[in-house]
Amino acid sequence: MSNTPPRVIIIGGGPAGLTAALELMRYSTSKPLVLEALDDVGGISRTVEYKGNRMDIGGHRFFSKSDWVMNWWREIMPLPPSPPAPKDLLNHVPAEDRVMLLRSRLSRIFFLRKFFDYPISLSARTMANLGLWRLFKIGVTYFWASLFQRKPEKHLEDFFVNRFGQELYRTFFKDYTEKVWGVPCDQISPAWGAQRVKGLSITRALLHALRTLLPKTNGDGIAQKKVDTSLIERFLYPKYGPGQMWRIVRDEVISGGGEVRLGCCVTQLRHDGNGVTRVEWMDAKGNHHGADCDFVVSSMPVKDLINALTPPAPAKVGEVANGLLYRDFITVGVLLRKLKPQPASRPDERLLNLLPDTWIYIQEPDVRIGRLQIFNNWSPALVRDPDTIWLGTEYFCQEGDDLWQLDDPEMGGLAARELAKIGIIDEADVLDLHVVRVPKAYPAYFGSYDRFDEIREWTDSLANLFLVGRNGMHRYNNQDHSMTTAKMAVDAILSGNLDKAPLWSVNVEAEYHEEKQDAAK
Repeated sequence: MSNTPPRVIIIGGGPAGLTAALELMRYSTSKPLVLEALDDVGGISRTVEYKGNRMDIGGHRFFSKSDWVMNWWREIMPLPPSPPAPKDLLNHVPAEDRVMLLRSRLSRIFFLRKFFDYPISLSARTMANLGLWRLFKIGVTYFWASLFQRKPEKHLEDFFVNRFGQELYRTFFKDYTEKVWGVPCDQISPAWGAQRVKGLSITRALLHALRTLLPKTNGDGIAQKKVDTSLIERFLYPKYGPGQMWRIVRDEVISGGGEVRLGCCVTQLRHDGNGVTRVEWMDAKGNHHGADCDFVVSSMPVKDLINALTPPAPAKVGEVANGLLYRDFITVGVLLRKLKPQPASRPDERLLNLLPDTWIYIQEPDVRIGRLQIFNNWSPALVRDPDTIWLGTEYFCQEGDDLWQLDDPEMGGLAARELAKIGIIDEADVLDLHVVRVPKAYPAYFGSYDRFDEIREWTDSLANLFLVGRNGMHRYNNQDHSMTTAKMAVDAILSGNLDKAPLWSVNVEAEYHEEKQDAAK
């Protein structure tokens, strides 16, 4: 490669884009330009501030099986010099600001107006909540599914039934998944399960439960590489939410000579058939700008990227792009005097009537709430007044549907009424409400997704264009997956090896894809 540093334009200031920018500057003299459409960095990993309270949009555990990612996070934000004892994790707030908290993970399912462990365990409480008849059907259908697997797996229903049996699928997976996506499970690609459920099974959950009974080894409890993602017991969390991490990274990029421009919407990517030559954008004031480039790293929604290409992509590629669908997201922050008392299942639940969960999956079919976050438990520093409870009620919707069109007071009122309906709060205890809407939060595994390889094949032919991150790759990536794709893109740029295959191998369950290939033979 030339000694001249490459001109790199990075589209998107979320985890993928900012990781790419910082990695590029660490290992080259390049000074990248980051273009972010919002007025803050972090993407859906940002922290929204409202009257001194902070909202984590979507809930972000800082945990990865990648040593590189874990070390990267801890380099940016280390643990405090004196981490608290396990019994003090819930309420400990270190004096230092630029620190990670070590959190104990607890998330549960709320169904039948009762709390169930997540992942589902065969505890006495679970069995009592389910009842003998439902337990019998769960056992029989799980045994049947173990003997008679659905092959090939044509859709997400097949994926779930093969791993959990028909009854457990109907009880704990079907309704919630359809609440999230807005379509039946038999219309969703099994690839979603391969990327989000990650091989979790009843057998693995039982083995993990047995391991937790064994004596603990020395260490901080963070490194859990051999643990399924859904089973991790501890995770890291920035003191002031995930946005704190990405604002620090932004500042490091700028202090190193890179640029991060907010409120900039990309309008055109000019290409010559071999690569992108120029990126054009409009700033928050409506002014138009452009810059030539040697490389582009893009985490913008791939649907929008394809439509911004000049000259246009081939018609079939545009057709697939315009058929890609997304699921949108609304979070309502609910500030409370207190929660409504719940049946105690843990000794630490009595403080402020505060449930110990970081989040709770709301499985109840008579409300539209999908998930409930308790921000106090992510970090006490997210809550201005420690004598209040700060909740995030999460709704999955479609941009333009009835939920999306509700004004903020109506949306806030709905959240308060539904929380009261399921017995979590009394409406009289509500102090304040705040609504945040997030478009294109979840790339959908239906619509034209089954033809996505046509997009991949063509964009890969533009040698200097790298698609990274959740929306850039139209893949349900976590933060660590997005960061890994960004690192691989930077490695390719700096090495001159522009093969895109390693990026597309991130967050792919090998077992699932081997099964798919075998079925196709």
